[in-house]
Amino acid sequence: MQVLGWLPEKLVSVRGDPAGRALYLTFDDGPDSSWTPALLDLLRAHEACASFFLVGRNVERHPGLVQRMVDEGHRLGNHSHTHPQFNHLSLARQLEEIDVTDRLLAGFDGVRRHRFRPPRGVVSLPLTLHFAARRRNLTYWSYNSMDYLKSPPEELIARMRAMPPVAGEVILMHDDGGCAIQMLETLLGEWTDAGFSFRALPQARQLDERPAHGAPARSAG
Repeated sequence: MQVLGWLPEKLVSVRGDPAGRALYLTFDDGPDSSWTPALLDLLRAHEACASFFLVGRNVERHPGLVQRMVDEGHRLGNHSHTHPQFNHLSLARQLEEIDVTDRLLAGFDGVRRHRFRPPRGVVSLPLTLHFAARRRNLTYWSYNSMDYLKSPPEELIARMRAMPPVAGEVILMHDDGGCAIQMLETLLGEWTDAGFSFRALPQARQLDERPAHGAPARSAG
């Protein structure tokens, strides 16, 4: 993450704007019918906006959950169509994974090109150069919650309390299990009491910022 932070913001985003003591919650791998509704309920209860980096095949399975995300002010991001090992794919296959998911997401938010976060954070040099040539953004994170580990949520909460996030952190979490929900049931209140707000990442500027044809343009918090 430190090396990525040296690259231009237009190419690679690692942190958000620290103004207003904001934290940027981001969730990978959803939507999931077992977990996403409870996560959205929790975020709504705390008036928190977040960014969801969605897997295209899950979008196809659960369109109602994606629509709810948009309706409740969250931002949609692209996390590929099938969540493959990107470094094992040709550039053409990588772009197909991204483009298919962009088209799916555009049907919900009207955005032609979404922020892209590569599966497992792995990105190839050809894809990086392709994105750079088109001034397209790769979105990573500055704070890893480690919620994908098999550790009890209480241990992960203790770790985050010992090394708390600071304003502008982009926090990596996952929307494919109950760990993030259990952690946030405790941490959202604590972070609110500490003066933080919770924002969705702004839509990344692209060469082509027009809404996708036939899709309504909507805003996220």
